[in-house]
Amino acid sequence: MQAVRVRPGEETMDASASRVPPLETESENVLDLSQLPPELLLAVLSLLPPRTLLGRCRQVCRRWRALVDAPGLWLKILARDHRALWPVVRSCLPRADAASACLLGRFCARGPIGRNLLRNPKSKKGFRKWTVPGVQDGWSLQDKAGLTCCYRKKVLDLEEEGLWPELLDSGKVEICVSDWLIGRRWGNSCTYDLSVQLLDANQAILDQFSTMLFPIWNGRHTSFFEVSHVFSNLKKGVRFVSFEHWMWDLEFCSEQCGVYLTNSSVIVSIRLF
Repeated sequence: MQAVRVRPGEETMDASASRVPPLETESENVLDLSQLPPELLLAVLSLLPPRTLLGRCRQVCRRWRALVDAPGLWLKILARDHRALWPVVRSCLPRADAASACLLGRFCARGPIGRNLLRNPKSKKGFRKWTVPGVQDGWSLQDKAGLTCCYRKKVLDLEEEGLWPELLDSGKVEICVSDWLIGRRWGNSCTYDLSVQLLDANQAILDQFSTMLFPIWNGRHTSFFEVSHVFSNLKKGVRFVSFEHWMWDLEFCSEQCGVYLTNSSVIVSIRLF
């Protein structure tokens, strides 16, 4: 076999075909968000979900943390995303200090207006989020008016839910409480009481509502009942809501007979006029 001699400056067809010219890459300047002017960066951050701002964006760098911790970002979000509430909210903003941004951010993230503040309102998860000391079948045995009754309780911290003192004391806030219950067919009759109290920072009672021993007579058919009340013109200083169920005789609390509580709610609204 005769070898092929290649003269200087010449290449075989296979060698030239296998040689691929390198790709030419153009240098591009990637824009870093941190290089944006403050007003543009603020506009970009305001488009992110509030929980993302509080949970992740604050951890990016000191500059982002300063923007998230400043009231300007949250005022921009409130004016855009809560237009109906904005005239009222603007008139009773929290004091301009380091904590005000935290309060506004919590309001935007948790959205306390118009939603049920009670967790597990139907008690489908083993009465979690309810205070039931000495639990038996999800209820606590307590003494009231000299009688042994079934009891459960939930205390809501309104500031923890996202409301701030100036808004609560503005005279524009209303609190609607309600409870749905079913008198089961063939169940035994019982006595029911819903007791709701509005408490101050020291948990002293400022206002209260009670059904005052509401009798439920069960018979041949299932009966549905709703108990509701609206607290308006709140006294200044309301910070907690205490929501309590009372029913007499333990056997009536079983879901198989007697009364079954199907849905409880505490909803905060704002009067716009």
